[in-house]
Amino acid sequence: MSANETGGLISVFIVNFLGVLLGAHYLKRVHLETFQKGLVVALVLAILNVTLGSVLNFLATPIRWITLGVFSLVTDAIVILVASKLMKGFKVESFMPAVGLAIIIAIVNVLFDWVF
Repeated sequence: MSANETGGLISVFIVNFLGVLLGAHYLKRVHLETFQKGLVVALVLAILNVTLGSVLNFLATPIRWITLGVFSLVTDAIVILVASKLMKGFKVESFMPAVGLAIIIAIVNVLFDWVF
């Protein structure tokens, strides 16, 4: 694994972590028990995005083209809901808060890319 790949993984982890923390703070129906759980959730989200997220994005490619990429938020929300089901201490109550969390993570990602 090269330094760029390692840096990319670290940046994805940081973006997921900050997004989950902000989402748990600002969204009423997203709950995170502890700061440490946020670290674990960020890791689980990174792993799920590489596996399940890649498959969902591949299957949804025609819909993503038609919606100009907006449907990516739906696939991200599905990954977030799966992470919520797998993790104790992290709860997303329904689909719309998961979409909201996906939007927050996307905004953090844009800001992170813009700054760094």
